Amino acid sequence: MRFAFRFRPIALIAALIVALIGILLGNWQQDRAVYKTDLQARQLARAAQPPFTLGPTTAASPDLEFRRVRVHGEFVAGWPVLLANRPRGSQSGFYLAMPFKIAGADEHVLVLRGWLPRQAEFDKLPTFATPAGPVTLEGRLVLSAGKVMELGDGPPLAPGAAVQNLTPQTLAQASGLRLLPFLVQQTLPATPADLMARDWPLPEAGIDKHRGYAFQWYALAALALLFYVMTGFRRGSRTTR
Repeated sequence: MRFAFRFRPIALIAALIVALIGILLGNWQQDRAVYKTDLQARQLARAAQPPFTLGPTTAASPDLEFRRVRVHGEFVAGWPVLLANRPRGSQSGFYLAMPFKIAGADEHVLVLRGWLPRQAEFDKLPTFATPAGPVTLEGRLVLSAGKVMELGDGPPLAPGAAVQNLTPQTLAQASGLRLLPFLVQQTLPATPADLMARDWPLPEAGIDKHRGYAFQWYALAALALLFYVMTGFRRGSRTTR
């Protein structure tokens, strides 16, 4: 028994087009993985550098993101804002954000003071303490607090409000304070009475996801060619002796 392969130009062209698309998209996902690997390495390198002193003239720059900073001043205790839907592991909770007045200047920086767990009562907000008077903070400069899905319009921005998303610009408009266009994730100081978690992770680069997508696209390219060959033999003429 013998199977003959039948050449089908239209099917071959279709298989080659699918394979080419799969290879191109796989290469693109691989390039994204390489780019994000390099980006993650730069972020870790910046985080390892010694802290610099943040001042009112510090400009928002991508080169400064994830750098360790030190700033002296005091919290504006009357303007706490809670960022909702910020889980930590399997537990839901909030980020506590608060303006911090830079010593000797009219400018403020928005500080993410830490993570607080959600209370058992859904409508009850967590309690926290704010240090009074001048304090020196250490933290990590970030350009965003992260964004979560927001359904509909949230409550108006006011002291003590729990909102989904927050930027220095929106807080500046609501409070009338002069805020620098970035945030600081506080790491120090911490006291025994300070129950906020401050193990800030670096943003998820999604490197493994891109590599997984690349594998899927390459597999699609291979399957398209394999399908063409297999169906060609199946439909070939069979001869018997």
